[in-house]
Amino acid sequence: MPSPITALATDPTHASVDWGGETLHLLPERALWWPAQGTLFVADLHIGKAATYRALGQPVPHGTTEDNLSRLSELINRLQAQQLVCLGDFLHAAAAHTAHVLASLQAWRERHASLRIALVRGNHDDRAGDPPPALAIAVVDEPWLLGPFACCHHPQTHPTHHVLAGHLHPVVALQGPGRDRLRLPCFLNEPGLSILPAFGAFTGGHLSEAAPGRQHHAVGGDRVWSLPNR
Repeated sequence: MPSPITALATDPTHASVDWGGETLHLLPERALWWPAQGTLFVADLHIGKAATYRALGQPVPHGTTEDNLSRLSELINRLQAQQLVCLGDFLHAAAAHTAHVLASLQAWRERHASLRIALVRGNHDDRAGDPPPALAIAVVDEPWLLGPFACCHHPQTHPTHHVLAGHLHPVVALQGPGRDRLRLPCFLNEPGLSILPAFGAFTGGHLSEAAPGRQHHAVGGDRVWSLPNR
């Protein structure tokens, strides 16, 4: 059973949680950091989503792949991460296997050649196919057990491990006094389950409602904000 999540007094930009004697940090970059094991968790990159839409003739912006990989590199370098765990939906679709996307991924991988990377297959990975072998990514099925955690893509329960998942792209809606509403990506935490916000740009979000035992941490303004149970 996780302990209550509290903001770190030493760094107000993120929040921390203790599960099974392990401390993890909820980062404003929409990632989860396990410092004791040098492991960074991200979910739902959806690499090549914009390229997939452009292949269908949709007018969507360029540069989302480079943006995703650049933000990921900044995190890896700043934290000196030794391992990256992708909780599903690394590539968006088979159409994402364009020469430009694959070249960007290969160049990014070469910049982090010593980094161990594991991908827990998600529903989009099933359709997109595994990443090319040259990227040296270990592809596993859920649940993949790592320490006290069950790494998954789809939210679920596990009899012995705390589940880390993605898939839902959770967001919260905040109501202002002037009837204005603001949607922010969030971490969703319940007993035995934590769902990460989507790391990738151009991914959208699914509104997460209040529920007994559910805690939200919103990401906004380069900070992680603990929201009261509503």
